[in-house]
Amino acid sequence: MTNQKTFLEISKCWQQEKKQLVKKSTISAYLLLTENHLIPVFGENRQITEAEVQEFVFQKLKEGLSQKSIKDILIVLKMILKFGSKKGYLNYEPFDIQFPTVRDNQQLEVLSRADQKKIMNHIKDHFTFRNLGVYLCLSTGLRIGEVCALRWEDIDVINGMVSINKTIQRIYSIENGVRKTELIIDSPKTKNSIREIPLSSDLLRILKPMKKVVNSSFFVLTNESKPTEPRTYRNYYKNLMKDLGIPHLKFHGLRHSFATRCIESNCDYKTVSVLLGHSNISTTLNLYVHPNTEQKKKAINQMFRSLK
Repeated sequence: MTNQKTFLEISKCWQQEKKQLVKKSTISAYLLLTENHLIPVFGENRQITEAEVQEFVFQKLKEGLSQKSIKDILIVLKMILKFGSKKGYLNYEPFDIQFPTVRDNQQLEVLSRADQKKIMNHIKDHFTFRNLGVYLCLSTGLRIGEVCALRWEDIDVINGMVSINKTIQRIYSIENGVRKTELIIDSPKTKNSIREIPLSSDLLRILKPMKKVVNSSFFVLTNESKPTEPRTYRNYYKNLMKDLGIPHLKFHGLRHSFATRCIESNCDYKTVSVLLGHSNISTTLNLYVHPNTEQKKKAINQMFRSLK
């Protein structure tokens, strides 16, 4: 093969082509994974073997990366290698990478019912626009980027609905070896994430008086024309939970708590999936539908009753 290139050279060609096909935030994520993980290891390689990739995986596991993070890196690696093969820059043969068996079944972080009531009651008694964002997330399951991008015009108090059509995030780019960041507001990550969610009667009681006086183009969390970004809002939330004496819970735990309360209320799984904006119902089932001990006992008793 006379047209061989190094992995570094191929990755740069791939990035230029990919920029024309995917969202800015997506190419930013690909770029970070490539710069942080792949180029330091494979940058000068003109061929990459399955054994080398397997060793790479073991090394990343030793460094403490999760299997999901490593698999995301491998997806980018495969895309670059397939691109290089198509262009005739290297030979690529699909590799079969092994991961250790994961025995620990990690539990989702979810608020207890008592803590959730405590937070929601506190927000009703101590209203601020930023506190309202936490209440919204507990009532609708919004992601942090979605609530940061929410404007008053997205809230329809007449029909009792909130429209989710934007997300906000800070993305990274590398130009001439210099890393830069940029705050962007864009469409959500999948078409299913563009959705409408009904508002509870309690939430409507809070929102209706405000809708009469706010500027519809302002962001909900700031009530200004300028938004707050996820990192800043995450810190605000962390301090709020600390002040309330609530055990540590990641911001995404608010979304998990919303979904869990829906499941506990016997809401059908398809509806929960649509409310959350999941790409398919299997994501919802895998995350939230885990029979507890009482449900297991009930199933066994029903089975034996049927035998009688």
